[in-house]
Amino acid sequence: MIICHSEMFTGIIESKAHVLEIAPSAMLVERPQDFDDLRIGSSVCVSGCCLSVIEMDENHMKFDVMEETWNKTKLKSLSKGDSVNLERALKADGRFEGHIVQGHVDCTAKVVDVMLSRSERVGSGSRASLRAKLQSCETKDVSKHEDEILTIEIPSNLQGLIVQKGSIAIDGVSLTVSKISDSTFSVALIPHTIEQTTLGNLKAGDTVNLEADILGKYVRSQ
Repeated sequence: MIICHSEMFTGIIESKAHVLEIAPSAMLVERPQDFDDLRIGSSVCVSGCCLSVIEMDENHMKFDVMEETWNKTKLKSLSKGDSVNLERALKADGRFEGHIVQGHVDCTAKVVDVMLSRSERVGSGSRASLRAKLQSCETKDVSKHEDEILTIEIPSNLQGLIVQKGSIAIDGVSLTVSKISDSTFSVALIPHTIEQTTLGNLKAGDTVNLEADILGKYVRSQ
């Protein structure tokens, strides 16, 4: 488990941004224009990992990354130009819309399958076609376009912590478990999530960061 501060996130992604640089103990990420309230020491959830800002200007944010974080999360596989999901820590008077996400990644897992909701597997052509439709449609027409079903393996250390209709954070995104088996679980991605987060680019074999619901962890510890 990756430990940060006691800040809380909700899994509602605010922005996507590109990785600008990866160093042995740090990473630089684009700073979204609306992240105008950050200060040195602010916590940002970067694709599910709670990281602290150590340097910034109007165009970038720099984060310290501990060796444990490199080893236990998918951050180690990122390269310059890759996209990450970003969420600032929830303010005390902020609206709580997802679920309690700590930014403490439990483990990584492999994507087993990505399918359209009508049971057609998503290949590069299908995904490109879907994305083109999403980019061209107006908000009122989004409901006409396909959801995706994302199926992910269940790591051994999360057995019993992933439950039907329960919450889970995948690369920092708060999602509801729609289906579960002995070895895998599935979540549904609506068009908005496909377009506004990095989950829309996933394919079978890719790695994701997972954080199980903290409520389930407390229950299991009893």
